[in-house]
Amino acid sequence: MKKKILAAIAAGLIALSSFGVSNAASRDEIAAINVKTAADFQFWSENSPTLAKIVEFVEDVSNPVSKNYIPPEDRIATFDMDGTFYCETAPLYFQEMMFFERALNDKNYVAPKKWVNFAKKIQPKIYAKQKLTPAESKMYLEGLSAVYSGMTDEEYRAYVRNFMKTSEDGFTNLTRGEAFYLPMVEILSYLTNNDFQVYINTGCGVSTTHELVDGVIPVRFDRIIGTDIVYTSTNIGKDKPSDHFYDRNKEKIVISGKNFVPNLKTVKIFSIINQIGKKPVLAFGNSSGDSGMLEYTLQNNKYRSMSFFVICDDVERERGNLKRAESDRNLALKHGWNPISMRNDFKTIYGDNVKVTK
Repeated sequence: MKKKILAAIAAGLIALSSFGVSNAASRDEIAAINVKTAADFQFWSENSPTLAKIVEFVEDVSNPVSKNYIPPEDRIATFDMDGTFYCETAPLYFQEMMFFERALNDKNYVAPKKWVNFAKKIQPKIYAKQKLTPAESKMYLEGLSAVYSGMTDEEYRAYVRNFMKTSEDGFTNLTRGEAFYLPMVEILSYLTNNDFQVYINTGCGVSTTHELVDGVIPVRFDRIIGTDIVYTSTNIGKDKPSDHFYDRNKEKIVISGKNFVPNLKTVKIFSIINQIGKKPVLAFGNSSGDSGMLEYTLQNNKYRSMSFFVICDDVERERGNLKRAESDRNLALKHGWNPISMRNDFKTIYGDNVKVTK
């Protein structure tokens, strides 16, 4: 079986791509990725043992005569986003970088001096990949909401869309709206085409994630789980939201600017229970922030299950950190998560014309 799978994958890799890998893939080209069988994969390294594991799992659990058959309604797969199928190294997560744009560069917004000074203080540390102090990390989290206080959801989404047009720091020929890992997009497509119910379970904000993946990643909006922004009403006064009567003629919903609870670690398990209602059989993550989701998938599952861990160990085509990569690999092996090596498993990441700047 394994030899047949590897042969099918190799055949797919040899075949000509519909749009090739010589340039960064546009959003339309990413959206066109369509993988139905092992032979359709084009962006994974030939004979990748990790891809073979994924294909073998999918073929096994979708085979009605297999003892491991899983009905389509129970084929739940959950994916983290940043660092799992979308760039997080330029030099940090999308939302965290958008904070600097809002606080320091937005000509249509006068940021409070508190946030201007804070952004100027930590920005050099972020670009130098230096660790923030606990106090700085806490304030950074607060800033991710505070600088958008008073925005409607529609205005915030428009802001995200505009930021998506900017270039990824540290790369050539790549915008933030295009910074998806092509091999992982293939996995998302492959699972969708094989009747898996695919969910995104991310620490990124829900509205931000909606805009990033809209029209590109084959995941329905109602299957996107993330960190919830705290909203308020412009006429709520001292009312509790659960007691307030909302009058559409007198008020509107806006971002409150209050701190949110990140959808990370064990919170991701709570999100699965509350918003999916079924345990996943496949989970994909890339950091300890995904540990809850990865472990929960493997715990006392009534079906065959697997967890996978994307490791940024590529320093030529990505801004990998080899010390962290080794630590991540050890973490994955310790807990029974299958490592996915960017360096060894990915034939390309964003397209071969995307280069890391020195």
